[in-house]
This record gives sequence, structure tokens and C-alpha cells, in this order.
Amino acid sequence: MTKTFELAPAYTISRVIRGGWQLAGGHGAIDRAQAVDDLIAAFDAGITTYDCADIYTGVEELIGAARLKLAETRGQAAASAMRVHTKLVPDLDKLAGISRDYIRGIVEQSLSRLKTEQLDLVQFHWWDYSFPGYVDAMRWLNELRLEGKVRNVGTTNFDSVRLREIFDAGIPVVSQQLQYSVLDQRPAGALATLAAEKGIKFLCYGTVAGGFLSEKWLGQPEPKAPLENRSLVKYKLIIDDFGGWDLFQSLLKTLSAIATRHGVDIATIASAWTLAQPHVAAVIVGARNQAHALANAGIMDVTLTEMDLAEIAAVQAEGRGLEGDVYTLERDRTGRHGSIMHYNLNDGRT
Repeated sequence: MTKTFELAPAYTISRVIRGGWQLAGGHGAIDRAQAVDDLIAAFDAGITTYDCADIYTGVEELIGAARLKLAETRGQAAASAMRVHTKLVPDLDKLAGISRDYIRGIVEQSLSRLKTEQLDLVQFHWWDYSFPGYVDAMRWLNELRLEGKVRNVGTTNFDSVRLREIFDAGIPVVSQQLQYSVLDQRPAGALATLAAEKGIKFLCYGTVAGGFLSEKWLGQPEPKAPLENRSLVKYKLIIDDFGGWDLFQSLLKTLSAIATRHGVDIATIASAWTLAQPHVAAVIVGARNQAHALANAGIMDVTLTEMDLAEIAAVQAEGRGLEGDVYTLERDRTGRHGSIMHYNLNDGRT
């Protein structure tokens, strides 16, 4: 498997991206110096691309600090090889009055936090399609690309209908960040058809389902509420919709057998499966320490065989699968998936 991917002309990323959400304030106290060193360790392991967001408290600043330290210790060429993708996520309460100045302000804030003159990729998210301003917002974001403040523009969790609207407005979207895993194959539906037509690539999160796709859960009884954190609640719902706990255990057994053949763990095989899917440029994975970063880099060393893929597909075929387009379930604020989401993340309200 190749370890890099040309996401846009003359813009290459690593096929494993270091996720930044675990460094946000909501995940516990962060040792800033250690976090910076861990981010650099990922770079040294070949994970040269990083994912963050305006709504991940303190994470853009940490990655900015890592970029500066990389320049000081390895030289400017190393720092220039670091790719940083951020997101622009207006609060639900802001959607009705979204403006050009608001979009510019968020971009300027990210530029300052990341200590750079140009953002490599800004990925835009929109909570509620009943507010029609998402196409205008993308136009304003594209204006900042034309000014040179943003190198590439992308989206996060748009469905195929609205993403086509954005393309029809002439906005050159290069990628979409979305959830894609052995449990959740929604991106293989209508969005894959659009991706084939427009050349858009997927940057995928949720590939290990918040840790459920690991040896920790193999052979374990179904967990009962309340679960430890909101991430586990979210992905347990995905497991339920996939086909339930018994089928999930069958999947884990299959992944474990494949992992043994390749000399890796279940999480690595799960992420490698996503990386092998059409239109997927990279997977986004978290890391709690340097050892995790080294393990994550190993995803790029795994090439699944036809037999591996067929064994996984056989288990998937027994399940119901998740219904609808990308993120449709999560947008229903009265539904099982949407009711646990937080919609106003910039001001700390839900």
C-alpha cells in the first residue's frame, strides 16, 4: 500500500491522518509539552498530516506549537512537509445569520492559532439544511482560497444532494470528511456515485468505532447503559444498527483471524479495510501517546488480500446495515443518533 496520496494537484498527504479530537479539553487534562512531542513523534513515524477544528478547544494551538518546534529542531523543510487540516463548524444557533465576515473571522482565527499564513485544507460542516446558507458559506470560504489564505476547501458530513449543490455552484471541493467503517458503509451509496463523477476523495473517521473494533471487546458481553462516554454511546448505536451485538462479535472474530495472519491487531485491520475502499484518500485516527502513533503508522503497511476482504464482506452481508445517506441519522435531532449530538460547540452549549 502506498503511504501517501495526492489529494489535489501538488498537494500530497499521508494516508493515515493524526486526529486531534483527543487533545481537546473535553477529554481530560492535557500535558501540553508531551502533546507537542507526541505530535512530532507521529510525524517521525510517517503520519505527516493532522486533523483539527475550530471547535476542538486548544488543539489548533497545540498543532501550531508542534509545527514551530518541528521547524526549530528539524528545519523549515520538515515543518513545510507537515499538512494540517482544520474544520469550520458554525454553531447551530449561528446558521440563520451566517455571513461573509463570520466565515472570514473563523479562518483568521485558525490561521493565528496554527501559526501559518495559509490553511492547507478547511472542511466545512453545516448542522441543519433547513437553513439554506451553506452554499453561500462555501462561496465565502472559496473566496478566501482565491485570496491565498486557504489552499484547499472541503466539506464534512454533507449528504450527496447538498454536496452536489455545492459543486453546481462552482466550488472546487477536493475532499469530504465522513464516518466510514466496516460497521458503517453509508458512504458507499449515493455519495460514492457523486465522488466518482466529481473526483472528490474521502477522509474517514470512526474506522475503529471509538475503540469497539479492538481486542478489548472480543468475546465480551454486550455493555449496558450508562456507557463510559458519549463516543461509546454513539458507536454502540452504530453496532445496533449494523446488526446487533452477536453479529458484531462475529465480525470481531473475523477481524481477529485476519489480524493474526498479518501480525497486527483488530484496529489496524479495521482501518486498513476502510483505506482499501474506493474514493478513500486517508483514515483519521487518534493516538493517546507515541506508542499509539507508531501502531497507527502500521496501518499503511497492511495490504488486505481478496480473501481477507471476502471474509469481512460475508459477515457484513448478514447485517442490516445503516440506512440513508451520509450523516442523515445524525442530523435528526429527535432520533436515536441525533439526540446525543452537541450542536453549539463554540460557546459550550448543547
